[in-house]
Amino acid sequence: MTKPAPLFTPVLLVGCAIILVSFAIRASFGVFQIPIAEEFGWLRAEFSLAIAIQNLAWGIGQPIFGALAEKIGDRRAIVIGALVYAVGLVLSANAVTPLAHQTYAWLVGFGIAGTGFGVILAVVGRAASDENRSMSLGIVTAAGSAGQVFGAPTAEWLLGFLSWQSVFLVFAGVILLMILTLPLMRAPAMATKAELEESLGQILGKAFRDPSYTLIFLGFFSCGYQLAFITAHFPAFVTEVCGPIVAGSVLHNMGITTTSALGAWSIALIGLANIGGTLAAGWAGKRFPKKYLLAGIYTARTVAASVFILLPMTPWSVIVFSLVMGSLWLATVPLTSGLIAHIYGLRYMGTLYGIIFFSHQLGSFLGVWLGGRMYDAYGSYTAVWWIGVAVGAFSAIVHLPVRERRLEGLVTA
Repeated sequence: MTKPAPLFTPVLLVGCAIILVSFAIRASFGVFQIPIAEEFGWLRAEFSLAIAIQNLAWGIGQPIFGALAEKIGDRRAIVIGALVYAVGLVLSANAVTPLAHQTYAWLVGFGIAGTGFGVILAVVGRAASDENRSMSLGIVTAAGSAGQVFGAPTAEWLLGFLSWQSVFLVFAGVILLMILTLPLMRAPAMATKAELEESLGQILGKAFRDPSYTLIFLGFFSCGYQLAFITAHFPAFVTEVCGPIVAGSVLHNMGITTTSALGAWSIALIGLANIGGTLAAGWAGKRFPKKYLLAGIYTARTVAASVFILLPMTPWSVIVFSLVMGSLWLATVPLTSGLIAHIYGLRYMGTLYGIIFFSHQLGSFLGVWLGGRMYDAYGSYTAVWWIGVAVGAFSAIVHLPVRERRLEGLVTA
């Protein structure tokens, strides 16, 4: 009897650690919206544009780092990503104009790409056995959620005794420490240079001509829009709109005494709930058609966001919404990446998923930028919230026609 392949391998554990730190930092930027705007007297749109540019750079950089990892190796690509991430944070800590923040945001975004899902999911997917692949992708995605649990509250805590500039420097040091874990990340060997040059263009051509690839690309847009808008603007939204936290209430007794603290903890609650959500998605992705699971997730998000915005915002509605949305948050990632691997194979999963992820980051850019721009124009996030509801419904629909089977004629590894 063949011994089952282990689920928890060094590659999986190191991948989880890198994603956790990278996403903890990324998820914290919404906490800096008000401190930076107040220090310099900026409009909300100024720092929002910097965060939006981060997301756009992340999307552009994802297929680049995916292809780079396939050319020079995963670990070298991750080292480059970590260095770029740290440099971007250090420069941002010394920025005093909106243009400087927006310029250095390109470096931060490329750094996130080099330490994010495109590279890490591809190497973990290759290293995992067939029976463990869906669950492994879910575990790595859940690690990103764990980073979100710690990121925003840690930033809020550090801001209690450090300037926002010092917090950026601390984050730069932490991301560099992740390089020390890379010797443990030994994935299966890459294809030869000759094989890469011979077949990458062929596989990309087949994918681009496949309607299912286009539908997946379009469907991932709303995921980015919703997640980035909430990450960047929800803490400020809660701070300004939520009803008061009553002294002596359960939340007050737990130490959450201000709506600002509630806004930071709402991001953490989303990440906490998403740990379970992504693990469930990884489990379900092996047993049910991924396209129907994705359609269901986007439908549930649409309903949850509609109900939340239609009801008066209270501390408890914020918590309930955070837990519901959190359970759906990154559950799309193991399913989308698994769908790419299933249809198009593993050899070029990093590049193919990176291109799909660019759509996600286009949505992220618009979600963050529109959030700041429309807030400044109307003094409210309501309009941009309803746009998110609409694109979520669109994504639920476009996944239904996807043909979830191996594309014929692909070159396999």
